Amino acid sequence: MPLFDHLGELRMRLVRIVACLAVAVVIFYLASETLVRFLIWPISDILQMNTDGQGLLTTLDPFEGFSVRFKVSLWASVVACAPVILWQILAFFLPALKPSERKWFIPTFAAAVGLFIFGTVFCYLIILNPAFQWLVDQSAGFAIAQARASTFVDMIVKFEIGFGFAFELPLIVFYLVIFDVVPYKKLRGSWRTVYVALMVISAMVTPDASPVTMLLMFAAMVALYEGSLLISRIVLAKRIKKQNEELEREEAEERGA
Repeated sequence: MPLFDHLGELRMRLVRIVACLAVAVVIFYLASETLVRFLIWPISDILQMNTDGQGLLTTLDPFEGFSVRFKVSLWASVVACAPVILWQILAFFLPALKPSERKWFIPTFAAAVGLFIFGTVFCYLIILNPAFQWLVDQSAGFAIAQARASTFVDMIVKFEIGFGFAFELPLIVFYLVIFDVVPYKKLRGSWRTVYVALMVISAMVTPDASPVTMLLMFAAMVALYEGSLLISRIVLAKRIKKQNEELEREEAEERGA
């Protein structure tokens, strides 16, 4: 298509994304109190409790409650609309793909959504409690850690989003192999370098300075990396065999030269 047609299609898809987010924000804002209670449930044992046994956060100014509700509504909308957002982005690039590459469109879409959800659930059930427990314990003996609503909710959301994107690693590894960007043999043989890179990524993605959180994310990413290599080896056995033959031929040519 001409350039302006591409720009028109891009604008149309962006409008759909914005409209979907706007409607979702309004809906989720009406249920924001329930969403906040859901978010803080994993760390409720380190919070003050009300008479109903529910954890309570602290607001320090009149506008903090509104900002927390809006932020939670916005991020909940991003997560809920993630399938629509990803679909619109992938659909925009779909015409540029070859017929042999388009068959991966639906599996890629489903895998990206599934991995993101898996990452957020893993963070919610496994990571949040030990991470916040360690952080709060650092104040013991000289200060009282106040559970400020804006700070706690902001960190929880960052944890969830960070782990959601970090768990896209298997998809990245799979496509590095399938498109011959990095052969399987090099990924398998360079595991030390990859592990160091994953450690650095874990330190960058986690929103706190807690070694507990970083090590938990690092362990999860290593497991995902090894799992993705195993799946790639099973699903792409013929392609990997061809890659290995080409690498061996190149190495033989280099030795002969």
